[in-house]
Amino acid sequence: MKRSLEHIEYKEDTEALAKFAKALGHPTRIAILKHLENQSCCFTGDLVDVFPLAQSTVSQHLKELKNAGLIQGELKPPKIKYCIDQENWNIAKSLFQKFFD
Repeated sequence: MKRSLEHIEYKEDTEALAKFAKALGHPTRIAILKHLENQSCCFTGDLVDVFPLAQSTVSQHLKELKNAGLIQGELKPPKIKYCIDQENWNIAKSLFQKFFD
């Protein structure tokens, strides 16, 4: 089989689905999203009280979710308030639904 070094072009939806899937690749991130889905918003410290993890670990998971666009953070010095990014959340749900249908 001949292999190519050429870059593979993917559809925009395929890349977005992969980005969302990667962000959901850890059980803690899924738990954080489920928690946020039942709240309007919350602070990092609130999540540390809910999950038995160090603040730095929770912050890293939040960073991954934010980079994927599934959550958004609003700076309220000295804290950051996090909530679901409803637009991207709906896009992710739609892409997963299409994928599994």
